[in-house]
Amino acid sequence: MNANYYKLVMRLLKIKFGSGLSLQGLPIIYNKKGASINIGRKVTIKSSFLSNLVGLYSRTIIVARVPGAKIEIGNNVGISGATIYARKLIVIGENTLIGGNAKILDNDFHPIEAEDRNADIKEKIGTSSIIIGKNCFVGCNALILKGTELGDGCVVGAGAVVSGKFPPNSVIVGNPGKVIKLL
Repeated sequence: MNANYYKLVMRLLKIKFGSGLSLQGLPIIYNKKGASINIGRKVTIKSSFLSNLVGLYSRTIIVARVPGAKIEIGNNVGISGATIYARKLIVIGENTLIGGNAKILDNDFHPIEAEDRNADIKEKIGTSSIIIGKNCFVGCNALILKGTELGDGCVVGAGAVVSGKFPPNSVIVGNPGKVIKLL
């Protein structure tokens, strides 16, 4: 399947995208009925092994999983082999780069309590919106967890595990992610 055919599939799935969308390799982009994905203009989504030399483990996956879930990706965003998975809301500001194999997850995927998990009670899955500002950079293999807010101009170091609210122009590294300096 080529990129133009995949864009037709995206339209059939009611995934909105602006002009200049560049698909390098074929991502997995899916929204459940009643959910929405809106991708801005001049967005690049890399999903092939050689499209990013950091070494992508998989294709980019962008999923709005439940009715009411929303993913908003601004203009001029670059995404490389990342997973963006929403059960509530994920916003990625314009001119932001999402590094190879990063994960952005606004939910816990499963209930925390064993009884609820064993009973597979989806309503007990913890969710909280993620807001990533404009002009941010998320390094390769970073993990952005539910409830995270990154102000404009933040840099997340490779492999960081990030949860919480961070002021603009923060450099965030480590596990757990901590601000080491302001730009």
